[in-house]
Amino acid sequence: MQLTGKQLIGSTLSQLGNSTFTTFNPATSEPLPTLFYEATAAEIDQAVELANAAFKVYRKKSDLERALFLENIAAEILALDSQLIEMACLETALPEARITGERGRTIGQLRLFANLLREGKWNEPILDPAQPDRQPLPKPALKQIQIPLGPVVVFGASNFPLAFSVAGGDTVSALAAGCPVVFKAHPAHPGTCALAGRAILQAAAKTEMPDGVFSMLHGVSHEVGSRLVQHSLIKAVGFTGSYRGGKALYDLAVRRPEPIPVYAEMGSTNPVFFLPRVLQKNAAALAQAFANSVTLGVGQFCTNPGLFVTLQSDESFVNQVAKNLEKIPVGAMLTAGIQQAFLNGIAHLKNKIGIKNVTNGQTETVAPTLLITTAAHAIADPTVTEEVFGPSTLGIAASNKAEVLAFAESLQGHLTATIHGTDEDLEEYRDLIDILTLKVGRLVFNGFPTGVEVSPAMVHGGPFPATTDARSTSVGTTAIYRFTRPICLQDAPVSLENKKW
Repeated sequence: MQLTGKQLIGSTLSQLGNSTFTTFNPATSEPLPTLFYEATAAEIDQAVELANAAFKVYRKKSDLERALFLENIAAEILALDSQLIEMACLETALPEARITGERGRTIGQLRLFANLLREGKWNEPILDPAQPDRQPLPKPALKQIQIPLGPVVVFGASNFPLAFSVAGGDTVSALAAGCPVVFKAHPAHPGTCALAGRAILQAAAKTEMPDGVFSMLHGVSHEVGSRLVQHSLIKAVGFTGSYRGGKALYDLAVRRPEPIPVYAEMGSTNPVFFLPRVLQKNAAALAQAFANSVTLGVGQFCTNPGLFVTLQSDESFVNQVAKNLEKIPVGAMLTAGIQQAFLNGIAHLKNKIGIKNVTNGQTETVAPTLLITTAAHAIADPTVTEEVFGPSTLGIAASNKAEVLAFAESLQGHLTATIHGTDEDLEEYRDLIDILTLKVGRLVFNGFPTGVEVSPAMVHGGPFPATTDARSTSVGTTAIYRFTRPICLQDAPVSLENKKW
């Protein structure tokens, strides 16, 4: 497939503007050859208007027709073969094995939602039969079903160029629900986005989906995203990225004349609590597994554990984690901007009173880093627990159980929290479990948060500021309900029983 830097507005390639940008190989800092064009206001409007026109047709497609569309997207992505893998590796410096695995996850998501649609149970109506003889007034027949919202904007993530990108979870759940998607490509890997976008359009053509069911726009400036979110025809937004970016889009969306939902995943430090008895039994293995989790993907997963909590008496465990981190090599970070933000964040923490650096990494280079502070200090200054995106973690040393619980109470919302403990630990710290269920979307026991299973039961979300809406998930089949709304049909005639709403 030929790579293009133009906008994909339905089945049309568009290049109305003159502003261009290039992407870089993070491992070498060398620019890649393709020029990408910044979307103009006219192109943004054209893509959204086309999506709105497509919605009138696409919303009435059957579950089986949409399932076939998703299956064809999976097939087209697989057909890209090495071209997609090589492009993603060039733009992200991620290893081939990681990108190949992520492609498998992307294919799996598409097929999972296709199966959901084929089963035909996701939109089972809630039936409330009529009671014509009820006194003093008869009761009408009521039926509640889910219907799609309309055109959706999805923003690609920097750290997952496939699974949280063009054909990722936000896009597939919106398409499954019956919503056309206008996708804002991430400027860190626009070539990868372009290839996947063309694959979706080829699948749309093969399955006779309406033109405009999918479009993709490029842009480095904030203006492209801002205009998309504020367009009156857009009905919802999916976003994975920083707190600053997600909150800005949320603020724009709620200030519109017609506010719309924004499902923004905005980061998390994913605290891990190591309880006393489990460390007495298994400290060495846990120290190694924890160090591996911190550095997985150069620490650039939204679920890397950026915080951990132990008792002060478990100092030897902390030191072992530090030694393990120092032995782990790390690759290039995804972009120069992400790398600089990581270095700035570590330098800022090192300069704070009450924080000690346990590892030997230098501030000027990317190295796995472990810093430590006390629970009392972290409670007094919660800014020390803010996310530093990259291969680092902050240890919280508590003097006793009461301080562990107090620190847990002080936490804001996170995607995950993890508890390592024996049965006796978990019984003694039952209050900790109760506290953490109010703080996170996923509570992990005796495991690690890196690794998000794509399944019907998964919740990849959490209370603010991890996300803007803790009632939803961006992974798993229940994500479909972010892009639908309930409607109640009262005394609908039998002739409309099989109508596609």
